[in-house]
Amino acid sequence: MKPTSISAEALFEAHQEALRWEWIAGHAHPERRFTDAAVREARSAADLVGYLNYIHPYRMQIVGRREVAYLAATSPEDQERRISRIVTLEPPVIIVADEQVPPDRLVAMCDRAEIPLFVTAASAGHVIDVVRGYLGQHFADRTTRHGVFMDILGLGVMVTGESGLGKSELGLELISRGHGLVADDAVDIFRISQTALEGRCPALLQNLLEVRGIGLLDIKAIFGETAVRRKMRLKLIVHLVRKETMEREFERLPYEPLHEEILGLPVRKVVIAVDAGRNLAVLVEAAVRNTVLQLRGIDTYQDFIRRHQEAMEQGEQP
Repeated sequence: MKPTSISAEALFEAHQEALRWEWIAGHAHPERRFTDAAVREARSAADLVGYLNYIHPYRMQIVGRREVAYLAATSPEDQERRISRIVTLEPPVIIVADEQVPPDRLVAMCDRAEIPLFVTAASAGHVIDVVRGYLGQHFADRTTRHGVFMDILGLGVMVTGESGLGKSELGLELISRGHGLVADDAVDIFRISQTALEGRCPALLQNLLEVRGIGLLDIKAIFGETAVRRKMRLKLIVHLVRKETMEREFERLPYEPLHEEILGLPVRKVVIAVDAGRNLAVLVEAAVRNTVLQLRGIDTYQDFIRRHQEAMEQGEQP
C-alpha cells in the first residue's frame, strides 16, 4: 500500500531548518506532488529521487557541483536545450546543492513551468540521504503485523506467535532486563529501501504494553524514557510455538537459517518452543546474540558441520 504523496511545500518545511535551503523559483505551485504513476512504479524511495537522469521521468532531481558544471559548459543554446529536457520530465522538485548557484535559465524555466526549485549549501549526497529517508516514511510499502516489537541488544526483534503464549509477558520481562519496547500487539512495518524494513508503533499504542491480569502498562512512565523506542530496523523474528507444534512442524537443528518474507524482503527467523520451566527471555537474548554473530559471518552450526566432517575424514569418532 502506498500512502498519498506529499507536497513540495511539506518537504520544504520539514527540512528547512536542517538543510537551510531557500525556495527561489516555482512558488506558484507549492502543492506540486509526485504523479500517481511515479509512486505506483517506485520500488522504494530511492526510485523517487536522484541526480539528473533523462531515462526516468517524474523523479525529484538533485543538481550538484558536477551537474551545474555540465549545464554551464556549453553554449547558451545548448544550455537552454539541456535545461528544457530536465523540465520536460516534470520533476516534482529540483534541488540545487553543493553551494552551487543555479543557472539563470534553470530558475526562469522552473518559474515558467511552476516547478519548485530549492537551493542549499549542503552536499548533494547528504541531501539525497535526507530526502530519501523522508520519502521512505511516506511512500514505503507498509503492512501491519501482530506481535511485540523490541530493541534487544541493538537489534530490532519482533516476537510473534499464537495468542495466549505470553508474548507481552515476555516483552515485559525483556524490558525489565534493560531492553526497549517499540510496539505491542500491532506493529507497523515499512519497507524504507530495497533492503531494509523498519518497524514502528501506531500512535494510539505508543509506550503501552498490555499484560493479562494487569491491563495496560505505560512503559515509559514505569521504566523511564530509555525503555521505549520510536522505531527500529527489523532484523529478526522470534516465533513462539507450543512444544507439540515444535516437534511436529520444525526441525530441531535447521541446516539453514529460517527466513520469513515481509513486503518482499527476507527476515531472519528463529522458532522457540514454549514449555514449563523454560526461561524465554534468556532464550530470546541468546537467539539475538547468535543472529548478531551470523550477520558478522560466524555460523556456529556450519562450523560444527565442518569440524564433524574433518573428524570423519581423519577416522575419529564424532
